[in-house]
Formats: sequence, structure tokens, C-alpha cells
Amino acid sequence: MRSYRVVGLPPTKFVLEQNYPNPFNPATTISFTLSSKSFVSLKLFDALGREVSVLVSEELPAGSYSRQWNSAGLASGVYFYRFQAGGFLATKKLLLLK
Repeated sequence: MRSYRVVGLPPTKFVLEQNYPNPFNPATTISFTLSSKSFVSLKLFDALGREVSVLVSEELPAGSYSRQWNSAGLASGVYFYRFQAGGFLATKKLLLLK
């Protein structure tokens, strides 16, 4: 069964998509959806848990968003991105190959 979203209707839940492309070099795109106005935090971490980048740290209205991350200057390896919005929290893995 397929699920379709009608353009113009507000989203009904918080969603964090897998980055694309993955693996990537040097840039990738991370997309997310907000079902309501929320303070959003989207941060990237290395495999040791050190914060390497903050892509979003602000209040945003409901809707769909994409942010690009350029990893210039970082070593190849596994990284993680953590998304927080309202009471929603999700973490996903991405792979940088140089």
C-alpha cells in the first residue's frame, strides 16, 4: 500500500529522512518534516560523539525542509546526525568517503 501526501495539506507527524546521497563526498542533504511549529536542533557528530556541525538551531513553522552539509576538512568515516523537534528525537548514521 502506498502513502501519498497531498500538496497544500500540513504534515501530520515529525519525520527525519535518511541523508542523500549516502555514502557521500563532500556534501549531502538532510531532509525533515515538522507537523507543528517547533524549536528545531539538527547537529552532526563524529563517531566519538564530538559535535562537528550545527545545521539548524531555531524555531521553524510546520512544513518540509532540507539542509545541505558540506564536510570539507573532515576525515572519511562514520558520522551521526541528531534531530530534535518538540518531543521528537531521532538519530541517523551517514558515511563520508573521500
